[in-house]
Amino acid sequence: MEHEHYMRRALELAQQAEQFGEVPVGAVVVHNDQIIGEGFNEVIRLSDPSAHAESQAIRAAGRQLDNYRLVDATLYVSLEPCAMCAGLITHARIKTLVYGAHDPRTGAAGTAIEVLNHPSMNHKVEVIGGVLKHESAEILQDFFRKRRKNLGK
Repeated sequence: MEHEHYMRRALELAQQAEQFGEVPVGAVVVHNDQIIGEGFNEVIRLSDPSAHAESQAIRAAGRQLDNYRLVDATLYVSLEPCAMCAGLITHARIKTLVYGAHDPRTGAAGTAIEVLNHPSMNHKVEVIGGVLKHESAEILQDFFRKRRKNLGK
């Protein structure tokens, strides 16, 4: 399945984030069956609270297309976006969001709150959740398990 192919790339990027000590989340923007932007969490490395995987990938895609509107693009991300990223997805006019693991604490695509397709929003995003959800969740669970173990030392 095409969604799994691009989600696997997002998971590879999540592993890159982990190598930098970042929460392992990766994202890929696809337009016309081509990856036009990639990113992973870099908030610590860049000292930038907005450097989430989604924003890094969307910024790269905007530069690639030389346009702040990513009409007809699909964003693949290993974890359900937060409210900040959901707002960014809406403003960038992403057509489809495909995510892996649901985020019961801060997921803004309907799990914790609904930002993406809130009735007041003028842009609607097709949302497909749970693609490779077990693999996505496992990367995050392993990361936090290791972190808790290291804190105990």
